[in-house]
Amino acid sequence: MYAPERQQEILRLARDGGRVDVVSLAEEFQVTAETIRRDLKALDRAGLVRRVHGGAIPAGRLDFEPDLAERETTAADEKDRIARAALAEVPADGTMIVDAGSTAARLAGILTPELSLTVVTHSLPVAARLADHPGIQLHLVGGRVRHRTRAAVDAWALRAYAEIRADVLFLAANGFSAEHGLTTPDLAEAAVKRAAIAAARRVVLLADSSKHGQEHFARFGGLDDVDLLITDTGLDPQEAAAIEAGGTEVVRA
Repeated sequence: MYAPERQQEILRLARDGGRVDVVSLAEEFQVTAETIRRDLKALDRAGLVRRVHGGAIPAGRLDFEPDLAERETTAADEKDRIARAALAEVPADGTMIVDAGSTAARLAGILTPELSLTVVTHSLPVAARLADHPGIQLHLVGGRVRHRTRAAVDAWALRAYAEIRADVLFLAANGFSAEHGLTTPDLAEAAVKRAAIAAARRVVLLADSSKHGQEHFARFGGLDDVDLLITDTGLDPQEAAAIEAGGTEVVRA
């Protein structure tokens, strides 16, 4: 099969299934993974698919959202560095909100035992990591739990965040850019993130560099809502400077 024929078939599979992955395509077409990556790169350049970790999705699928297991393993080293850098922003005492997100959950998992804090979260994975922490008073925000992110959403969660004021919010996003702001695939999750931003005096965005320039369906804020972005060194220094010119401090861990 010639490359154009294979690419046409890959595009059909992506549109039919909503996603294709490199390993499965390599097996199906009996070619190397590198050949499939070149095919996906060509389709991406043509604007027909959008490359994501391990594969691609059809162009225009702004509602695509990887599941929790995939997000935990994507850019793991970068997320660990971001979480360690975020420790410097944790108040010695006081209150903080921890958003639903794989990097935020990593931060929750490395909070030191001597801390004395009040922590509010609508994320079940975050709550599970903090439930036995000796110095933390944990408040778990309720609501409908989204299976894909294990996060509480809808009216109960919105009411809870409307009733509090925290020192700092550690925020997550599926995409961020100066042009499109902060985005995520789900409207209900976006609404809770927006409420958490309003409930905090300081907002720290934890986002690895692969999310820069990504655009998703639901917008919940702009970079001007963020006091500090902690990302990894994959973010181009010129891009970081452009973000800082807009008023958001950037740390590349």
